[in-house]
Amino acid sequence: MRVPKVGILTFSDGRPHVHNELLPLTREFQERLARRLREAGWEVVTGRDIVWTTELAKSEGRFLAGEGVEATLFNFAIWSFPHLPVIASQFAPGPFLLFSNVNPQYPGLVGMLASAGALDQVGAFCARVSGDVADDAIFTRALQFLRAAVATKRLRGETYGLIGGRSMGMYTAQSPLDQWSRQFGIDVEHIDQLEIVRRSDLVAEDRVEDGFQWLEQHVGQIRYDGKKLTPELLKRQIRSYHAVRDIIADWRLDFCGIKGQPELTDHFCTMDIAEAFCNDPYDWEGAHDPIVCATEADMDGALTMELFKHIAGTPALFADVRHYDAADNVWDLCNSGQHATYFAGRSFDPKVNLPKVRFYPEIIYFPAGGASVAHIAAPGPVTLARLARRQGRYWMAIVPAEFVEFREAVSWKKAEATTPEWPHAFARFRVTPEVFLASYDSNHIHGVYGDYTQELLWICRILGFDSQVFA
Repeated sequence: MRVPKVGILTFSDGRPHVHNELLPLTREFQERLARRLREAGWEVVTGRDIVWTTELAKSEGRFLAGEGVEATLFNFAIWSFPHLPVIASQFAPGPFLLFSNVNPQYPGLVGMLASAGALDQVGAFCARVSGDVADDAIFTRALQFLRAAVATKRLRGETYGLIGGRSMGMYTAQSPLDQWSRQFGIDVEHIDQLEIVRRSDLVAEDRVEDGFQWLEQHVGQIRYDGKKLTPELLKRQIRSYHAVRDIIADWRLDFCGIKGQPELTDHFCTMDIAEAFCNDPYDWEGAHDPIVCATEADMDGALTMELFKHIAGTPALFADVRHYDAADNVWDLCNSGQHATYFAGRSFDPKVNLPKVRFYPEIIYFPAGGASVAHIAAPGPVTLARLARRQGRYWMAIVPAEFVEFREAVSWKKAEATTPEWPHAFARFRVTPEVFLASYDSNHIHGVYGDYTQELLWICRILGFDSQVFA
């Protein structure tokens, strides 16, 4: 995953004698902040000079823009003139985090608040954090905003590949092109599913055979039945995966969705292998960055997953809200083979995950056949979410939860209550089923391991839409 890149501009007093006398102090606080970010794995670009004049506010803002930073941190250790951050905000890449260091002998907090008020007045979105950067709680708050800022920035200029179109009449799976361009800066390419079929025939035999042998060696169980799942059908799915990857490369897609049903699932093969291993951080040819690929060409689902990928740096889940198991207070989240195999062991190593995976013959809905990629998601805290629209206005449902682990036999028994051939995540929500079902606006849900509730709330504020935390 690409390392996030943040810029830092430190502001000073506009009076020359004050600025010069306190220059070593302001530089020290800037270096302290930059060092902590670098230790956390961020690429940091600091301004070449401490900003104390309008000329420096412009030139240093332009410098950060030229360096390609994805968000800018305005740093305050002493009193600084509030018009300087306002001017810098017209050139430096936003969104902006205003950080006030603990330095009570000098009114840095006063300078930050004066600057924050000025930025709010002119409409430059900013967040504020005050405290010691060495304090983990303070630094976490800064990172939460910065992750959100970078995630929203990375959407701009991306291209989504809509392979097919609306599947099975789902309004919630399709989004307006102009709204995506206006709100998120994303372009949408429409690509016919015939391209998957056509390109599948062009995949070299040795690549198909390598994939087949790798899956045979590493997948825990492959349950051939001679009808819906045969070696030939599995190889067709491997070809389809390479075809999708070639489409992504040739069209320069950043993320995508595949309609699948009913054309491919009736007459060619299912896209379960393609979707799982696009979303995974690996395949039989080695490691790769996860590529969000949504089943049923679900655009808002893919967009939610893309945001998750940018803030967490891991594969993101795609699932149906399938069933509530009242006996154990868990939701069975599953969908036709869509989960990345990463979730089986919560590892970037396929040798950890794939032994927990089963390939089943496809079920009644998919007469063309192929392998369904089944497993049980590993336990751990998760953040689930979904972007949705009401009368054209976006909002986000945020669901803090936990994936629950049962004994293996119990897990598969629970899976049999719905569809054992599909992957499952047993999720315990903090909210009652009645409250959740009353306002959740999709059959699909998405998520990653870890707590990213605050990052999602910041994303909603940055992008200007409402949110609801189901907790």
